Amino acid sequence: METIEVSVDPREVGNKRVAGRLRREGKLPGVLYGPKTNPIPLQVTTKELLGSVPELEGSHLIRMRSKSPILGGKVALIKDVQFHPVTGEILHFDLYEVDLTQKILVKIPLHFVGKPKGVIQGGILQPILREIEVECLPMDIPEFLNVDVTSLEIGHSVHVRDLQVPEGVLFPIDVATTLVTVAAPIVEEAPKVEEAPLAAPEGVEAPTPAVDKEKETESKGS
Repeated sequence: METIEVSVDPREVGNKRVAGRLRREGKLPGVLYGPKTNPIPLQVTTKELLGSVPELEGSHLIRMRSKSPILGGKVALIKDVQFHPVTGEILHFDLYEVDLTQKILVKIPLHFVGKPKGVIQGGILQPILREIEVECLPMDIPEFLNVDVTSLEIGHSVHVRDLQVPEGVLFPIDVATTLVTVAAPIVEEAPKVEEAPLAAPEGVEAPTPAVDKEKETESKGS
């Protein structure tokens, strides 16, 4: 994975009004932290970040350019991005500092490729996981992993062991874990309709239910 250079500056910590002012000025508030790094508030130019990282899906390595000695030269992953629930505007982002010589755990998106045979037969594609955790050096992190589902028939699945990954990328989870399956179509039974008794025509008395004559005789005798 290549590193993307982005200019960052220290940020004054304030309330929501301060953050709102930054966004109106075209700046985006964020924070840098890590296992050996205390949280450092920072800011970037929104246009530069989105221009450098057009797709915020998956993992991206950011190499920071800054006049600040505590930020300049550091390398970090985009760890989390917060969006406005209505407008979709980016509100805040987290950077996680990494050591390029140390392996880390990171989640990678799964892209399901192809149209399964089972779906053509009427089945339903059911992804079980949409991302998977891998362990590797920061420079070896894949942006995403393709999962070919073309040959899947109804009742068949793709497991972790079936994935093709670059050298140096390991899975810390059970390789028998199911990623996606094709389920059989759901067939709903038609509701049973109870037949209502026929209504007697107007002016005609409804027939009296038949009475067991033996029971009627016993009843009179008693």
